[in-house]
Amino acid sequence: MRYALIGCGNISKNHIASALENHLQIVAVCDILPEQMEAVLEKNGISDDNSIKRYTDYKKMIEENDLDLISIATSSGAHAEIVLYCIDHGIHVIVEKPMAMNMKDADEIVRRSEEKGVKVSACHQNRFNLAIQKVKGALDAGKFGMMSHGSINVRWNRNKAYYKQAAWRGTWAEDGGALMNQCIHGIDLLRWLMGGDVEEVFGATRQRFHDYLEAEDIGVAVVKFKNGAVATIEGTTNIYPRNLEETLCLFGSKGTVKVGGMSANDIVTWDFEDEKDEANPAEMLHEATVNVYGNGHARLFADVIDAIQNDRKPYVDAVAGRNALEMVLAIYKSQLTGQAVKLPLDDFSTLDMVNIFDK
Repeated sequence: MRYALIGCGNISKNHIASALENHLQIVAVCDILPEQMEAVLEKNGISDDNSIKRYTDYKKMIEENDLDLISIATSSGAHAEIVLYCIDHGIHVIVEKPMAMNMKDADEIVRRSEEKGVKVSACHQNRFNLAIQKVKGALDAGKFGMMSHGSINVRWNRNKAYYKQAAWRGTWAEDGGALMNQCIHGIDLLRWLMGGDVEEVFGATRQRFHDYLEAEDIGVAVVKFKNGAVATIEGTTNIYPRNLEETLCLFGSKGTVKVGGMSANDIVTWDFEDEKDEANPAEMLHEATVNVYGNGHARLFADVIDAIQNDRKPYVDAVAGRNALEMVLAIYKSQLTGQAVKLPLDDFSTLDMVNIFDK
């Protein structure tokens, strides 16, 4: 398949590495900063490949090349516009989180991709973690019994040097805060594994230690699911002095699981009524990762390639991206209104939060 990358910032090295691992033909890369393109190609050992075209205009790149698959790793605020342009040109898409910055754009991506038969995959790669896949298997097999509650705790550190890497970080127009940028992967896992159908969300956000940003550095929420279960969310970049954990817990009448590690990649607790005499995966499953991005990008790429070849939905499709975004925006809206927010969320944008933390 003929592949191109749009956006060559921090996460882009995982995209190029995944393209190489999955034997895609890398036709072109695109970034408004030429040095970013050279940097990501060099990190993946292919900077001398003159067959890879370089572009600073993604529309020109699409017009001049016959492409099967594009991945998008730009600033978050540009995602929706580029995804919709790719869909309109019949090109399949992998898009980094969040898929959009408002519900109107997210719903339009879902609608238009289905209408035109284009595969769109939201890059929530932690669904492919070995630990998460094992938990999903237990859920699908009914091992948990009736679900009581769950939680996701993303307790990380991001300092001023991190945010100063790019002017868009922490802005309402281009990024959002800790929940939207750092914690949306865990929020996606929680909603997906707890059954998906959410009744309402009540949340609160604050900006405690990062007054040079527009958005939040701490957010908490209570989630009510339509199946009767409840869950809590805690997401922050305020942990001193470094990342502490990303921990997912699920509690059922016949089972308890705790997944931890750098990016929800280790089984910490695994107890089920029907597995009393079996080996404990908590003693076996510790998936090594080199950074908080985990190992899921290459697996997500492989799934999207297979989805294109076999004309099926990607494992993490546009609806998944929409639903994760909806959860974060619901927390934001709850902070704005001081009330619980019913889902589905018809329309809300990060831009509705502008000036909320002005002192």
